Amino acid sequence: MVQKLQSVLRDSKTARWLVLLCLSLPMFASYFFDDIFSTVSQIFNNPEFLELGWNSANYGVYGGAYSLLCVFGGLIICGMLLDKWGVRFTGTLFVILMVTGSVIVVYALSPMFKDSAVAGFIGSLGFAKPSLTLATAGCAIFGLGSEIAGVAVTKSIAKWFKGKEMALAMGLQLALARLGTAAAMLIAPMAISIKGEIPLSESNNMAEIGLFLMIIAIVTWFVFISFDKRLDKQDAEAAAANNAKKSDDDKFKFSDIGKILTNKNFILIALLCVFFYCCIISFKRFATSILIPRFGLDADIASYMATLLPFTPIIFTPLFGSLVDYKGKATTWMIIGSFIVLLSHLIFGFAPNLAIFGFISFALLGIGYSLVPAAMWQSVPKIIPENKLGTAYSLIYWVQNMGMLLVPIVIGGILNPNPKLLWVKLNDGYIGVLKSADDAEKLSRAVNAELVFIGLACIAILVSFLLKKSSKNHPELRLDKPNKVKK
Repeated sequence: MVQKLQSVLRDSKTARWLVLLCLSLPMFASYFFDDIFSTVSQIFNNPEFLELGWNSANYGVYGGAYSLLCVFGGLIICGMLLDKWGVRFTGTLFVILMVTGSVIVVYALSPMFKDSAVAGFIGSLGFAKPSLTLATAGCAIFGLGSEIAGVAVTKSIAKWFKGKEMALAMGLQLALARLGTAAAMLIAPMAISIKGEIPLSESNNMAEIGLFLMIIAIVTWFVFISFDKRLDKQDAEAAAANNAKKSDDDKFKFSDIGKILTNKNFILIALLCVFFYCCIISFKRFATSILIPRFGLDADIASYMATLLPFTPIIFTPLFGSLVDYKGKATTWMIIGSFIVLLSHLIFGFAPNLAIFGFISFALLGIGYSLVPAAMWQSVPKIIPENKLGTAYSLIYWVQNMGMLLVPIVIGGILNPNPKLLWVKLNDGYIGVLKSADDAEKLSRAVNAELVFIGLACIAILVSFLLKKSSKNHPELRLDKPNKVKK
């Protein structure tokens, strides 16, 4: 007598895709908030017109702060807690932490903060720019919350879509998250003036919109929790009906960290992640600062050109995810995507000074940004057991955040113009006038920044080839096999 399998909530397509939507909206809000300055980063090249007073190097420090707490152990510890205490409890803590960090950033950028006692206290500690200090702290808190929330989301998708449309689901989640980036990049030039003087009340507009989206994200997260509780109850009932007991191997142990870190395929995926994403996420923060001198563009055209980066993955990531689900060959797509990103940065750095090459480069970068993640993230559950996925994804994000901490600081330092003191004759005397770098120097700095990204892309290609070789040597992992086989 064949026992009939008990149907659970994840078997319902409607329930699965509704859960995916609820999980995606917090990531949409996170990506939006993280990219509030991405298409107006050139404003930091002229801090004298910005009441906020930040320059490009300051902005690089702020951007790098996203990864600060992640790198210094927070991400690993919290990832272990995610496996130990579960997605619902731990994920909720860090969604709230993400919102708390965004509140701090909004306050630091606001006119209310400028003459407050808090600003005075921070200044008395020796910090020349209190708003930068507080915003950097807020960004660090936001970054840790956002990264762990992202791990919780990815682990939950693996749970709800295991044996089903997992690559497509992860691709759609990435697409919806990047829609947050696209929205931020489109709205920023309208919300923040990119010409003339910029008061605090204006530079804070995008952060306030992002905070509003964060509040919506909390609501959708709790909707997901209600679905997940019901699924766990059904799984427990099904296990009881089949007399299945949870073995000790199914429980998370701290010794599992060593097993993960000695897994060669895991190490290769983590390395690919850091070098690949630094070519895109760190570049995105400074896109307009590179585009304007490289292709001689107006600020508004450069801002809208940069929006091609998130819009292309919105279309292609789900398509490539579906392709991986049904056709496999994940490591091949990782190699191709890494080559496309290298080609894009070569064009950014050395193509003729024509705007069309900027559009081509962004389109290519977006395709690469679609291919590699669609193939990479769904590969992790194939090499790591489900009860260790939180720790595994956290370790990958930890390695990734090392790059995301350091690369923005390096690029910000490269792009930051050195003011020159010129002596101008005025009546019977001379007056010293600070003048920013000329166009030739800005162009040189943009090309030097691109050399960094080209180097990172070359390393990503090398790692993807090593992963392809490892996949051939370990066919039992099914890294290049389809996730869903047609019956």
